[in-house]
Amino acid sequence: MAPHRYSPTRSSAVQSEIAAAAAPPGPYYGEPHKFDPSFRGPVHRRSCTDVLCCLIFILVIISYVALGIVAWFHGDPRKVLHPTDSYGQFCGQRGTSNANKPILFYFNILKCTNPTIFINLQCPTTQMCVSRCPDKFATYTEMQLQHKLSKGYWVYYRQFCRPGFNDPDKPVSQVLRDEDCPSMIVPSRPVLQRCLPDFTTQNGTVTVANRTRFKDALEMPRSVAELQHAAKGIIGLVDTKELGMKIVEDYAKSWPWILTGLLISLVVSLFFILLLKFTAGLLLWTTILTVILLLFYGIWICSFELSQLQHRKGSEVTIIEVGLQTDLQVYLHLSQTWIILLTMLGAIEVSILLMLIFLRRRVRVAITLLSEASKAIGHMMSTLFFPVITFLLLTMCSSYWAMTSLYLASSGEAIYKVMSPDGSCPYVNSTCSPETFNRTNISQSAPCLGSQCLFAFYGGETSFHQNLFLLQLSNLLIFFWIINFSLALEQCTLSGTFASYYWARRKPEDIPACPLFSSFSRALRYHTGSLAFGALILSTVQLLRIILEYLEHKLRGLDNSLTRFLRCCLKCCFWCLEKFIRYMNCNAYIMVAIYGNNFCTSAREAFFLLMRNVVRVAVLDRVTDFLLFLGKVLIAGGVGVVAFFFFSQKIPVIQEEVPTLHFQWVPLLTVVIGAYLIAHSFFSVYAMCVDTLFLCFCDDLERNDGSSHKPYLMSPELHTVIGHSRHPAV
Repeated sequence: MAPHRYSPTRSSAVQSEIAAAAAPPGPYYGEPHKFDPSFRGPVHRRSCTDVLCCLIFILVIISYVALGIVAWFHGDPRKVLHPTDSYGQFCGQRGTSNANKPILFYFNILKCTNPTIFINLQCPTTQMCVSRCPDKFATYTEMQLQHKLSKGYWVYYRQFCRPGFNDPDKPVSQVLRDEDCPSMIVPSRPVLQRCLPDFTTQNGTVTVANRTRFKDALEMPRSVAELQHAAKGIIGLVDTKELGMKIVEDYAKSWPWILTGLLISLVVSLFFILLLKFTAGLLLWTTILTVILLLFYGIWICSFELSQLQHRKGSEVTIIEVGLQTDLQVYLHLSQTWIILLTMLGAIEVSILLMLIFLRRRVRVAITLLSEASKAIGHMMSTLFFPVITFLLLTMCSSYWAMTSLYLASSGEAIYKVMSPDGSCPYVNSTCSPETFNRTNISQSAPCLGSQCLFAFYGGETSFHQNLFLLQLSNLLIFFWIINFSLALEQCTLSGTFASYYWARRKPEDIPACPLFSSFSRALRYHTGSLAFGALILSTVQLLRIILEYLEHKLRGLDNSLTRFLRCCLKCCFWCLEKFIRYMNCNAYIMVAIYGNNFCTSAREAFFLLMRNVVRVAVLDRVTDFLLFLGKVLIAGGVGVVAFFFFSQKIPVIQEEVPTLHFQWVPLLTVVIGAYLIAHSFFSVYAMCVDTLFLCFCDDLERNDGSSHKPYLMSPELHTVIGHSRHPAV
């Protein structure tokens, strides 16, 4: 075996000439690196790269801060979070007459036939803020008759009339014309701070207060079906709210145990990584074997349950026929559920076994790379906690983007539109003023009889308000840019740290002091422009994908088969393009961290280096990712099994401590997903380490040949497995 330490025996000039003469001709893609005896890992003498992009990025950040300030001055989140009455006043706003009236009431809900009208507050009827919703049926005519017997009827009915109106003897026709009071009230309940009919189902029939029919103020018979049609789609919102309330209650009862499960997953992940440092090969093979056995056990369970359901009545019902159910136990009584699970587990089991049979040598190399990564991380344990910094940056950026979007969406003054019950009115949706509307002839003309000037939305006529959509689009693009820059900063920092480990001739003696901080300082000081350049390219593609999704949503139902086919092709192409750019950016950042070149040069060198080792890239990189994925699945699955037994009260020792929940899957899914994300945050450092060591390994094979003049810098273990062979299929 060739020595692993370089001992100079000649002058640098003579040695360079010998290396240049002995170097083989360049391969198909680009030229390999020539031997450089002075190369000792990441270059420390650097200059700023992609300065123009760095300056643009700084200006964009300053502009983004200015956009947030402008949005803060113009916006008011209460316009989005609180309902607004017909006069543009917030319901429940402190310091106003509506302080104790947090709920919006519709005079004639039968005029609202589209659920989106409720959300946009554009229903063509008067809307008032009330303290509570009506709880009984009543009409204005009935109220007038009862008022002669007792004034209490008017006191109750008056709270749903216009403020200041106090004339119960006013003729019904004039009251309805001026919309001083609602023509009728129905039992309602607040939904999203809006009074909507309180629908209930009895024996399959939808009722309101046990009624299916009622009369309005003009003694016209009405049915509950009309109310249901007016509130079509809102019933789903009611069910969603109730489901959300139950989920919140489950979280309130189980959050200590959820937190305990996440802490357990954190400890298990750290313990797993510490074990990788000492027994990487054994632990990874044990992980593979454990996953295979767990999959086999799952296949046996599915087969057993399927055999038990074969002769059970009702098990042949399909999942589509059952529909969406919040109780997951319903699906466990269907044969189709277990058939799908059996097929999925069987396919995964067969895929793993075929990979181990036909790619066993690549698996060995991948495990060796992971062992080397374990050693590198073992010497620089601080790298495991660098994702915390990235998480804080992402949280700050996401919060700033959300607040800016909210303030932009709530920018503007109250805009009033003409609302008419007759759709043929030519003035419908035209801008109006509540102060002067009654002095115009619009409401008196024949087609617009009964029209009103009501609050519609918040907006304006200034250039700022007219370009709100572009500002929101810019807000989204800059958000993507900053997010991708934060991720790029993490990748460049970690790759520079791990590269200093690989190129150290004596490990750990030659590893520089504080390698993580040094790499972070180099990336931020010299390569902000390069990182911003790569992040901008990726962000542009992501924004184009968002625009395609938006256009698809807007054009749904208006296109034909050809346009749908073209749209699907575009979505697929942009998805592939995003994945390719994301992968190439990661490798370009590694080259930036090592050599200090600009983004384009680093991307080109990384691309050609990968092309010269395309088989290794296609096999080893994917196998390594798959092994890391198995580790994440093992941790998340193990913690999930323990959580399942706990919340199912199958652990006798702590059975009495289990809280009573509406849905067991709420804390269970939270623990499983949280455990997977925690394991992913640690293993992402491993993945970055493996990618960096792999590129350094490929570069090492091209720079050196293992002789005394050009010794390999790879570890003896990696040299034993692959370093002695130059065959590209290894």
